[in-house]
Amino acid sequence: MTTINKKKIEQFIRVDHAGERGAVKIYEGQLLALNTLVKDEALKKTIEEMKVHEKEHSNFFEEEIKKRNIKPTKFLPLWDLLGVGLGFGSTLLGKKAAMLCTASVEEVIDEHYLNQIKQLDNSEPKLKKKIIKFREDELSHKDIAYEKGATKEGPYYILDKIIKTGSKIAINISEKI
Repeated sequence: MTTINKKKIEQFIRVDHAGERGAVKIYEGQLLALNTLVKDEALKKTIEEMKVHEKEHSNFFEEEIKKRNIKPTKFLPLWDLLGVGLGFGSTLLGKKAAMLCTASVEEVIDEHYLNQIKQLDNSEPKLKKKIIKFREDELSHKDIAYEKGATKEGPYYILDKIIKTGSKIAINISEKI
């Protein structure tokens, strides 16, 4: 089996770093809404629990960025802002929208991580193992989101498409820049 090239590994780490940090920012935006304008303690608890995983993922990729001397995406400040805005805005739309935000992002990330797992070989065992674990966490978050009310019915169908399209665009940009 050939060793996956260094440039591809750098792309994986750069985009995963941006994505996991983005997930933390989405949850921060949701919690901001829940701590100020929207009162739903059960939803707040659910989001806080999922944020713990995202923080773990983000910290791992932050360390990989530093250790391997990889430049993070130049769009990180914009992704931070958009993540907080998406989280805040989706929560203002209600519990179904907030949970759909999680489900939609996690569905894109599931596919994204699965693609990376298929490309990683034995030259990067730690990275591959982490991505496999993080994908499992993301799938769990998706399941929780649907259990807690996420739906794609009616106008939520459009919200799902907007979130997924935005996530895919951010992935494509973050891999390269």
